[in-house]
Amino acid sequence: MRQHISLISLVVNDYDEAIDFYVRRLGFTLLEDTYLSPDKRWVVVTPCMGAQTGLLLAKAVGDRQGAAIGDQSGGRVFLFLETDDFGARFEAMTKAGVTFCERPRTEPYGTVAVFEDIYGNRWDLLERAKPSR
Repeated sequence: MRQHISLISLVVNDYDEAIDFYVRRLGFTLLEDTYLSPDKRWVVVTPCMGAQTGLLLAKAVGDRQGAAIGDQSGGRVFLFLETDDFGARFEAMTKAGVTFCERPRTEPYGTVAVFEDIYGNRWDLLERAKPSR
């Protein structure tokens, strides 16, 4: 039996501002935006068409969910955006106004830099190192 994680729920303040950030600044694809009620939508974005995992942008309801916006992992890096061209992606994101918390660095596993989304969730932009032979 094959399995994979299809969606990760990300608590947001507002659907439209979250869509704007993920699509315009990060270059994600808006896969679905379905109105379920006047206050609730099913909004899915993915890094690219065909990606197996996407983000379900879920508007916070109530104080408890509101408090989680931007701090879904207690200040740790929460999500990892992997690319096959770190330099180009870093430059495009910087030009689009994405806030990087550090300069790119090389680690044994690859090239990485931490950035924050519109709400303060921390992400790694990552290009994995090529395996040595």
